[in-house]
Amino acid sequence: MEFWKRYILRETEGIDEVGQLRWQLSLTLMLSWIICYFCIWKGVEWTGKVVWFTASYPYVMMFILFIRGVTLDGAVDGIIFYIKPDFEKLAESEVWIDAATQIFFSYGIGLGSLIALGSYNPFHNNVYRDALIVACVNSGTSIFAGFVIFSVIGYMAHTQNKDVAEVAASGPGLAFVAYPSAVAEMPISPLWACLFFSMMFMLGLDSQFCTMEGFFTACIDEWPRYLRKHKEIFIAIVCFFSYLIGLSMVTEGGIYVFELFNTYSASGMSLLFLVFFQTVAISWFYGVERFYLHIEKMIGFRPNIWWKLCWVGFTPAITAGVFIFSLVKYTPLTYVDYVYPDWSYAIGWMLALSSMLCIPGYMVYILAKTPGTLLERFQICITPQWTEEDYAKGIAIDDHRQVMYTNATPPGYQEVVNTDECKV
Repeated sequence: MEFWKRYILRETEGIDEVGQLRWQLSLTLMLSWIICYFCIWKGVEWTGKVVWFTASYPYVMMFILFIRGVTLDGAVDGIIFYIKPDFEKLAESEVWIDAATQIFFSYGIGLGSLIALGSYNPFHNNVYRDALIVACVNSGTSIFAGFVIFSVIGYMAHTQNKDVAEVAASGPGLAFVAYPSAVAEMPISPLWACLFFSMMFMLGLDSQFCTMEGFFTACIDEWPRYLRKHKEIFIAIVCFFSYLIGLSMVTEGGIYVFELFNTYSASGMSLLFLVFFQTVAISWFYGVERFYLHIEKMIGFRPNIWWKLCWVGFTPAITAGVFIFSLVKYTPLTYVDYVYPDWSYAIGWMLALSSMLCIPGYMVYILAKTPGTLLERFQICITPQWTEEDYAKGIAIDDHRQVMYTNATPPGYQEVVNTDECKV
């Protein structure tokens, strides 16, 4: 702990004491962004090749660390602590926010990465099968990683004669304090440390460039005339400015800035807000039946009605419920025992609203721009505007084509068939 706080971070007393830039951390941050750039600069075809390694390597390392972890003394205690539920925690809003954040980041929901990468698939790709595979693999990986981590945490608690709850930590403390402390007490500790941190690096890199790919794809598709020919330069500029923002987190007071961004900007209520409107926009306004017809065109069959119930009811209700619950049970951000000043909370909410307000802001803008009465504007805005290219690709669905036909003979059909022109 002292090595982490006093040497690596050199923590100051609070967010208002920035301190000096930690040049070691700034160089490693630069190296990370350079590697991230070269993973995505040539587009999704190159990224797909990189993913084969960055996604497979962590599984190999997790399996090795799992075998080592479960053979240690006290591993059972750590695993029991991991799988035994504490139902009293359900009354805390932070638990629900953390759970939602875990799902969103694990699945790539609300971040654009799945939509961007999926847009490169053939039109008739079985997205239904892929969605189930992604969900099962991601959840299975998260559960398995918990066994990897807590088996070693149990060993650490055993060697220190403490309860697992006393040595377990959350956030950066788990990856950079608790687990490394346990690894340091193992035989051949440098080997296990290298395996663990190489796995962490690959996991972070994989998540980062997939998320960035979602952002780049959206921007380039929106402004192809200006960005498509200069894609490498555009990606380099974004990575450079992202690095500059990251420098605020590698100062001596950077851990406080990191926690502020982590709580208000990149997770929690912002993602709940965005995912709620994303689901409502598709299932309520675009139309869940129209969406079903699109999927049927792509995969050749209609998915189970369970998914329709999720899109229309369950998902909006859960995201809105957790969002409201987190507001009602809101507790100010703290870091260990440090209480943030009031002005830092204002900055945090500005970070959160910078993405949340884009949805109602654009809604007001498009309504004001559209001619007609308010009701006419609203109806125009939620009506798909198909192009000739959409019809040529078979993507467009006219409203009058959405009726479900039966085998019943239409009125007047027999009279037409019996005419001389139709007789063979």
